[in-house]
Amino acid sequence: MKNIAYFAFALLGLIWGTNFMFMKWAVEWISPAQIVLLRVIFGFLPILIYALIRRSLSWSHLRHAHHFLVMALLATVVYYYLYAQGTSLLLSSVAGLLSGAIPLFTFVCAFLFLREEKLNARMTSGVLLGFIGVLLIARPWASGDAAISVQGVMYMVLGSLSVGCSFVYAKRFLTGLNISAVALCTYQIGSALVVIAVVSDWSGIERITQSPKAMLGVSLGLGVSGTGIAYILYYFIVERLGAVVAASATYIPPVIALLIGIFVAGEPVHAMDLLAIVAIFGGVYLLQMGRRAVQKVPLKVAVVAE
Repeated sequence: MKNIAYFAFALLGLIWGTNFMFMKWAVEWISPAQIVLLRVIFGFLPILIYALIRRSLSWSHLRHAHHFLVMALLATVVYYYLYAQGTSLLLSSVAGLLSGAIPLFTFVCAFLFLREEKLNARMTSGVLLGFIGVLLIARPWASGDAAISVQGVMYMVLGSLSVGCSFVYAKRFLTGLNISAVALCTYQIGSALVVIAVVSDWSGIERITQSPKAMLGVSLGLGVSGTGIAYILYYFIVERLGAVVAASATYIPPVIALLIGIFVAGEPVHAMDLLAIVAIFGGVYLLQMGRRAVQKVPLKVAVVAE
């Protein structure tokens, strides 16, 4: 069973890594908001079916609807929209590289709002190194062919910040509700579907049908696979291998996005981009090592006290 879980782990990273290419295809035909709308529509159906099969849903959960709405905004509507906007202004490979900074923003949000993280030198170095990596990708000092859209980078940064805040919100308000992750995901995506359907401009959305490639990319790539199946795989991995291993799947998409950008989309790659992804991954690694060092301290004190 573990072999299947590890296969699911690799498949999840691959699916997430292709999302940026699909968004790039779609944005040529419809707006970023419409991309999110179609993605959520096609992604919600597999999740709902899976939740119904598991019998995870209950009418009693509706009393927590306000929490589901906040999660829908932070982890789906705003997050997906900002990433779609950012990808529309950047190379798909660059957008994918920037997504590797999500763990950094998650930590910053946890440090600011939960006050449970104790900062040490290694963690500080990790955060600084990670943000240096983001700066190397943005290259605000560059001009001409070497320049990229700083606005696009900011969209990606704000999207990462939004999903980072969602993790903190979930830990603060949802972990004690005794609701399964599958049910929480269903309520989150369902609420997001209602919100995005109400606020989106539907005019011109039919243009995407003029491109079979873009239509399949949004419906099957971003929707069914990148949202529906991806969430199901994520929870399967959590059950079999644990949440820590499942969360580490976020390290795969930037690499996949970079490879797809180079070998499929024919996008140029710069040495600065490679240095940037090394800095981001290095920052995440230092951050995780620093957190482990902090977590070991209470254990040592307990031994001494005994």
